[in-house]
Amino acid sequence: MPQFAYQALDASGRPTSGTLDAASRSEAYRQLDALLLSPLELREAAPSAPPSDAAAAPRLNRHKLIFFTGELADLLDAGLPAQQALTVMAEKQQDPLIRRASALARMHLREGQTLAASFRLTSPSFDDFYTSLVSAGESSGTLSGVLHRMAQSMTQLQDLQRRFTSAMVYPAFMAAACALLLAVFTVVLVPQLTSLLAKTGQQLPAITQLLLSFSAFCTAYLWHLLAAAAALAILFRSAIATQVGSRWWDRAKLRIPLFGPILESRFYAGFTQALGNLISNGVPLLSSLKLLVAGTSNLFFRHRLHQVIEAVSAGDPLSTSLRDVGGFQPLMTDIIAVGEQTGHLSRSLTKAATRYDKELDTRIKRLTALISPAIIIFLAAVVTVIAYCIVSSIFSAVSGIRSKSG
Repeated sequence: MPQFAYQALDASGRPTSGTLDAASRSEAYRQLDALLLSPLELREAAPSAPPSDAAAAPRLNRHKLIFFTGELADLLDAGLPAQQALTVMAEKQQDPLIRRASALARMHLREGQTLAASFRLTSPSFDDFYTSLVSAGESSGTLSGVLHRMAQSMTQLQDLQRRFTSAMVYPAFMAAACALLLAVFTVVLVPQLTSLLAKTGQQLPAITQLLLSFSAFCTAYLWHLLAAAAALAILFRSAIATQVGSRWWDRAKLRIPLFGPILESRFYAGFTQALGNLISNGVPLLSSLKLLVAGTSNLFFRHRLHQVIEAVSAGDPLSTSLRDVGGFQPLMTDIIAVGEQTGHLSRSLTKAATRYDKELDTRIKRLTALISPAIIIFLAAVVTVIAYCIVSSIFSAVSGIRSKSG
């Protein structure tokens, strides 16, 4: 913590000097006032080296941010003012990042900032989406309720992300195991079979000759093939790093069988959940859409949402804008249209989020149910072909030896 050197007059008018530990200059003035001193000069005594980024701006991961939000909401529900609630968290929490974030937010709050602005100055973990909801809660006087809903929404989104990641890990592991097994067969097992069969001097079946030729090619040009694959991967990553290439790839991913529908359901579940949360907490529709655009990683949907924002800015209803822009599921636009007609848009969006969340679960279960049998069948087919080649070659060699001995 910085130290401030001061020169002041005490209550009897005599000059005095000393140093204070304070988080900021305004905090130092408050300490002097508490000591009944009239400051004449106040300066930082020994400016320390600039703090690192991690120390200056603590970064909370999603789990810690959810805990921070829920804890603050509980303290506010207990009747504590925001500044006192942050003081409790800064002094009682065990996690050092949460303690530091609470202390920094309290410092900014004492300096006259709103709670939303304090969070924004404290850490980049409190993004525009988060601080906009906090600002809406402050304005409406329902801050604790807004924080509770935020914690619940972030928990649901975290669970959505976890399920999606889990669904992608298993197919990736199975595909990697399959590729490794094929490589072992091609580079290790088949060359040994080649040297064994070459000693017989017999004519091999066509399928065996094809397998041996493929193995010989892979073995002879292994490093060339690896270099070509690496070059193609680098070119592909360079292509999708551009604006046009990234938008094309984000659109192409949605068309991949089995995986594309999961990505689409994940976007719709997150979009409807977040939009419903923003609107229910008093954030205007146009501002909500702009916040969601900034947080959308898929450039295909981001481009479409930019067009939707332009249409909504021109006065069109959200459902009409989504339908005119295109690229969005008709079911979602119909649900939003019903919400607009009944005046309960946030409720309709929450129902849509629940539906898409269930749909995502169904598609993830379908993917995991299909991937494992498909890879097992593929591996069984490969092993069967290789076993057939070995057995047929052995029978061919035995037949040739018998014919020579006869």
